[in-house]
Amino acid sequence: MSVVTVIDRYRGPRAFDRAGAGTADPLARAKLAQLQSAADGRDARGVLELALREFDGRAAVVSSFGAESAVLLHLVASIDPRTPVLFLNTGKLFGETLRYRDRLQDLLGLGDVRSLAPHPADRAASDPDGTLWARDTDACCHFRKIEPLTRALDGFAAQITGRKRFQTRLRAAMRTVEYFEGRFRFNPLADWSLADLETYVDAHKLPRHPLVEDGYPSIGCLPCTRRVRAGESYRDGRWSGLPKDECGIHGAGAQGVDGEGI
Repeated sequence: MSVVTVIDRYRGPRAFDRAGAGTADPLARAKLAQLQSAADGRDARGVLELALREFDGRAAVVSSFGAESAVLLHLVASIDPRTPVLFLNTGKLFGETLRYRDRLQDLLGLGDVRSLAPHPADRAASDPDGTLWARDTDACCHFRKIEPLTRALDGFAAQITGRKRFQTRLRAAMRTVEYFEGRFRFNPLADWSLADLETYVDAHKLPRHPLVEDGYPSIGCLPCTRRVRAGESYRDGRWSGLPKDECGIHGAGAQGVDGEGI
């Protein structure tokens, strides 16, 4: 596997990296304080147990089934494999990602993986010939990711993310539990490093995404993802050459969660 140096090439604030803005609702504020206190001192499994206990049936994981996804999914499955896992099948993914999703779902016994896709009417109106990505990547991400995920998250009170503090400067200060745009947000892997992730994968003999070995440490849609060169950040293969480094699901109104692949 190619050696990749993790470098945070700061390009300005990413929407999803904003700290949880909190809420004016006194009941929600009190609940947040209680959850933050309860999460202090817990390891990743303990934080997940807290989230799934407090929001039984009302918490969801959003996963890209990308390069780092197996760790969080394995932890979730070991506690409650019925936890809803929302997967954005954009119609532009690598075939390897779809096969990896199926393999992990079967291996981990995930019982509620929900594959989200653009609404046919949105597809007909926004991208009838499937080439929008080449003309307007933001618009392509909006109808293929943001709109399906916004619909799917409706009704959930909490979300579980795979974000880590090492990934960006702004993520370095995030709390393990936050309140972001109407939902409680749990970041059980916040303290984990790349070495921690690798150790966990090896210890539990989890399969790696096949494209990682081929030079793709961060994996999105096929047209907008390239191999990463030695010395680059692991996100530099995403939307290469464009003033864009995320799809937008981590911003206002969408509340995506994977932290690596989306």
